[in-house]
Amino acid sequence: MIVRLLLSPIKHVQTVVTVAGIRAPKRASATEGKEQPAEPLANEAQQFVETRLLQRNVKINVLGLTPQNQLICAVKHPNGSIADFVLRAGLAQCVDFHSTLLGGEMKNLRQAEKHAKDEKLGLFKGHIDNRPSAADESDATVARIIKADTIIIRTKPGVEKTIQLSSIRGPKPKDEKQGPFDLEAKEFLRKRLIGKHVRFSSDGIKLPSEGFEEREVATITTNSKNIALVLVESGYASVVRHRKDDTDRSPIYDDLLAAEENAQRDSKGMWSSKAPAAKQYQDYSESLQKAKMQCSMLQRQRRIPAVVDYVKSGSRFTILIPKENAKLTLVLSGIRAPRSARNATEKAEPFGQEAHDFANRRCLQRDVEIDVENVDKQGGFIGVVHVNRENFAKLLLEEGLATVHTYSAEQSGHANELLAAERKAKDARKGLWQEYDPAAEEVEDEVAPPSEIMANGPTNGETAAPQKKDYRDVVITHVDPTTCALKIQQVGSSTSGALNALMSSFRSFHLSASAPSSFSTTAPPKAGDLVAAKFSEDGEWYRARVRRNDREAKNSEVVFFDYGNSETVAWKDLRPMAQPQFSTQKLKPQAVDAALSFLQFPTTNKEYMADAVEFLRRNVEGKQVVASVDFVEKGQGGSEGVLWVTVFDPDGNGEGQEVDVNKEVVGEGLAMVRKKLKGWEAGRADVVKALKESEEEAKGERRGMWEYGDLTED
Repeated sequence: MIVRLLLSPIKHVQTVVTVAGIRAPKRASATEGKEQPAEPLANEAQQFVETRLLQRNVKINVLGLTPQNQLICAVKHPNGSIADFVLRAGLAQCVDFHSTLLGGEMKNLRQAEKHAKDEKLGLFKGHIDNRPSAADESDATVARIIKADTIIIRTKPGVEKTIQLSSIRGPKPKDEKQGPFDLEAKEFLRKRLIGKHVRFSSDGIKLPSEGFEEREVATITTNSKNIALVLVESGYASVVRHRKDDTDRSPIYDDLLAAEENAQRDSKGMWSSKAPAAKQYQDYSESLQKAKMQCSMLQRQRRIPAVVDYVKSGSRFTILIPKENAKLTLVLSGIRAPRSARNATEKAEPFGQEAHDFANRRCLQRDVEIDVENVDKQGGFIGVVHVNRENFAKLLLEEGLATVHTYSAEQSGHANELLAAERKAKDARKGLWQEYDPAAEEVEDEVAPPSEIMANGPTNGETAAPQKKDYRDVVITHVDPTTCALKIQQVGSSTSGALNALMSSFRSFHLSASAPSSFSTTAPPKAGDLVAAKFSEDGEWYRARVRRNDREAKNSEVVFFDYGNSETVAWKDLRPMAQPQFSTQKLKPQAVDAALSFLQFPTTNKEYMADAVEFLRRNVEGKQVVASVDFVEKGQGGSEGVLWVTVFDPDGNGEGQEVDVNKEVVGEGLAMVRKKLKGWEAGRADVVKALKESEEEAKGERRGMWEYGDLTED
């Protein structure tokens, strides 16, 4: 419209102005010789304004300029803003471009437009309002933050849906200025929303476009705060400029535009000229060596604040420790959760997916506290995750989605708590315990015959009395290359701790000037002598016993009786061990004879035997494992002789789940189940059956000694 501005009583300016906040239909016009027809209701809109303003005194508030340098003004009729009246009559539509110029006045204009839509006046005669009302709001829980403008919520019925916050866009990752703020904006949203109860109201559906799937846009509020507005105010999101016909927008769109302008003016968030410091997490689980280096440091700390970045399975997580700039893999101690399928072709164990889903619901992206206890052979850390001050392993057990690993639970110090939680699930017949039978459990708690039965079987028809399982924490120090017999050290403060202390003193003594001289040809060692021997691989001194001498070569075959291995050592590297502080009375030999229960190795075939030895050396030699002692032969003087054991590797599969080594050896075709079972072995029908199944599988797959068929058929 054309107005005459009365700048002073004697100075007037006539100019064209644009009415702020509205767009009216265009009248007919001629452009480049072509007649442009009028838009619907254009003449009615002009007549409406002329009858109210033409030749009238009005008040003009200049707000800004259009791109064509025309004045943008709020035109005030004596009875109010002309824009408000035009909108109420349905003869114009609101435009977003002037929202920040009008400020709070824009809300009044949108209300006027809404009145016309509701009454179906003018331009809105056929209007259908599909926007939800306040009554359509519902409660939900935020399950995951995808990025600064997209989240996953879980409704009360338990349905998860992906939501994009209405009318805003997070920092663009590929934008040079916005990209560095992408992760910071996501973390800003995570801290405020993850796991929180929110109010959810749908604002429409965005159809698939530009590589994006169809998505729902919605308004999310928590504690009466619109989350989109909070993001924009903090400079972690920009406002989408909608098309004029795009009604799927935020109900506080004008507030968002004003907040964006303020954030830009104040240089907040991604509008700042200074990029945030890049946060680089160091992967502590990158290798076993790295994990061991960091383990002792983490063990000294209690309840370390952390964030669950990813859930790999019901009991395995990727953890971020922001304080340390560290990332690590953590496996829950004391339990075993069933494995979930890792891809579409893999089959999950029973209740594996349920355990995985439960962990996702309760832990993903949550602030937690962790305690680190140990590391596994893959570089994963073993420990406890506290969610809302509760041990998450306990929560899994209470839902029947895991079982207690007794040995690991006792080592962690949480055995009573975990066993009580498992008992609760059993009594309620939850999850894995749906078909739980208490009577069957009592039978399973009993094991094979007692130590009165000798290794060659019971005599005089003796029957086996049940005995409790005997688990021992051991290190396998040596595998005999001819028989696969084992040497093991029992781990404990009175054994491994005492040995470490003695060996430290022993080595220091032999590096000192008071150390005795080596043996010579005039006074060689004798078979059976206790000596100090230098081990060729590390050049350190160890306690040993002479097995035999070779006077011509001037060397002796010795057995390192604390570790079980043997070596031929030159006399110059042997010294008398007469010092009482290092005698076997001070600390008895620590290597104990052991053998794998139920197994018969191919001792007559050097090739297969070498494969079996290599398998054991690669998987268990030098490692701390759990030995379930099935039978103990009597040694001299009533002491323990050979221990017949079933060996369990607590993390043999690299996923925090134990592996039965005896069963693995049979399954690889490296040993068979003993044809003539010893008496105490015959009493373990359940174990023998399981081993036989592994043996049949190895035969069918032609593994190891079965590569040419069944050797026992003849």
